[in-house]
Amino acid sequence: MRGLVSTAGPGTSTKLIGVTKHTKHGHVPSPVSPHFVAPPVQPVLSFNSIALAAAIARTATTWDDAPVVLLDGLQQGALIELETLLQDGSTFALESHFKFLADTAGSQFAAKIGAGIAHLYMDAPGYAWRANAACLSSSLDPHADFIYEGGNASGHGVVLAEAHGSFAKDASAAKVANAAKRKYVKQVKPFVAKPSPFGEVIHGYSIAFGSKPTTAGSFLAVSETRISKPRKQTPPPSGPQRGAIPEGTSAPMALATHRSNFLLMGAPEVTDWIDWIRSPESPAPEGHGVSFLRFGYAGRTYLAGPSRLLRPGGPPWWTEDFFEHPEWWRLARRTRLSPSRHPSFDFGWFAIEEKAAAKFLNALSNAIRDRAARLPATMRLPTVEPTGFSLCAEGRIARADADEPDRYALFRDGLALLGEPFRGRPRDVVVWSPEGGMALD
Repeated sequence: MRGLVSTAGPGTSTKLIGVTKHTKHGHVPSPVSPHFVAPPVQPVLSFNSIALAAAIARTATTWDDAPVVLLDGLQQGALIELETLLQDGSTFALESHFKFLADTAGSQFAAKIGAGIAHLYMDAPGYAWRANAACLSSSLDPHADFIYEGGNASGHGVVLAEAHGSFAKDASAAKVANAAKRKYVKQVKPFVAKPSPFGEVIHGYSIAFGSKPTTAGSFLAVSETRISKPRKQTPPPSGPQRGAIPEGTSAPMALATHRSNFLLMGAPEVTDWIDWIRSPESPAPEGHGVSFLRFGYAGRTYLAGPSRLLRPGGPPWWTEDFFEHPEWWRLARRTRLSPSRHPSFDFGWFAIEEKAAAKFLNALSNAIRDRAARLPATMRLPTVEPTGFSLCAEGRIARADADEPDRYALFRDGLALLGEPFRGRPRDVVVWSPEGGMALD
């Protein structure tokens, strides 16, 4: 069932991965955007297993034009592998049966882990919005994996991120660092200071992760664009600058991010509307409203997609309170139930923080109503402080540990993976109207 992912296998420990090498690469011009300042490098990436699981699912579904059914299968497959092959504990280590994978399968799994690690590294310092970087060049021209916006890049442009993962028997800090440098030079550097559909590329990263299959421990290397110290300059004018990006998140970037998010949540109706907005020649989806379960969890209120209200084998224990809700039976009739593909797993839910959801869905409704005019350049969307992972100094741990017994990860754009969703308290069912928007109390 879409949006349900396993969070049991890798355990509950917080993993600490040290940055073993950080390299800066010169660029001309530098800085590309005069007032952009890259986030400072921190020596440790800290994350819980749920955060890594969610990051892998997010990167597996960040393909703007790929069919929903394909992306659903990709994220499910990646998370099953994670549950099976990653050991619990604060140190990164693979299960012994990793050795039975064929070389190609092992390389593919390493690539997925590398992409998840890179996403955590990018989201932690503030790069909240993401898209696939395939738009930069043809398939014959190597390019970075992802484009990010937000945080320090807001108002300046976008940054690139190339991800690499390797589980070679001879993995070492030096080899992982060399991979990060090599991929930066080949797949990131050529696109810095160049235009993209999401804005000018002002900075870039190459993030390489490696581990020996037979030994606990890992290597994390980061290569990024060097920013020369600017000469003494006069303060920027208070008015709009030439080439400045309007305030807010780039609308194409927001749509790309939330296409993946609502796919993971099991709300394909929203994904269909996003695709329609971006493809003028396509037929409009059905105009019925989309219902979401609204519930409290770990001090916040979240919305979950329609398929979360019922589960194979019967509704969750707390749905009894909703049997008289006016939306309940209409929603229950529309929810397509199918047996879980992995019935023995302890599944969690993807959900989205309610204010982040409402802001985006209302902005999407505005775009639907005004589609005949043009897609707005930006959307004013909130961000939240992440939970479950962080870039930190030596000895600090991910914030999620302080929130036990709630096991979850929350990203800056509001998407969360809740490991034990039934600890939450249901409140009501809310409805998003494609043309009318959604109102919250």
